[in-house]
Amino acid sequence: MKKSTTFKAAGTSLRVSLLVAALAAGGSAAATEMVYTPVNPSFGGNPLNGPVLLNEAQATNRHTDPDAGSATGIDSGTSPLQNFQSALENNILNRLASAATTKLVDANGNFVPGTFDTGSYTITIGTPVDGTVTVTTLDKSTGATTIFQVQQP
Repeated sequence: MKKSTTFKAAGTSLRVSLLVAALAAGGSAAATEMVYTPVNPSFGGNPLNGPVLLNEAQATNRHTDPDAGSATGIDSGTSPLQNFQSALENNILNRLASAATTKLVDANGNFVPGTFDTGSYTITIGTPVDGTVTVTTLDKSTGATTIFQVQQP
């Protein structure tokens, strides 16, 4: 029995000596002040993080904008042929508007009083009163009218 008691005492002294050696070898521990640095440039972080954060957000974005194509006038859900047709129609309408405008304005830039028929619309320009001209547009297909006043140059 004496052997096991000696073994326990030797094991305990070995543990104590290892603990003392570890504490002595560890040296002194140094602590520093923790400083928070934001990552997002919107909150004071490094501006070079901006593109990385934007790319991560776009890569994880699973939502689609239902009006994505409406800003350009071209629907992203249509074929290239349909996009070409839409662009062609817009170009023709712009040219018709320019042609109608040349009839509505004289060489000096003043509105010419009268009624003008463009096929789908009737445009009536009133006589200037105190430098203000009233322009009335009638949509023949719906009967809707738009009235606005323009200051004569």
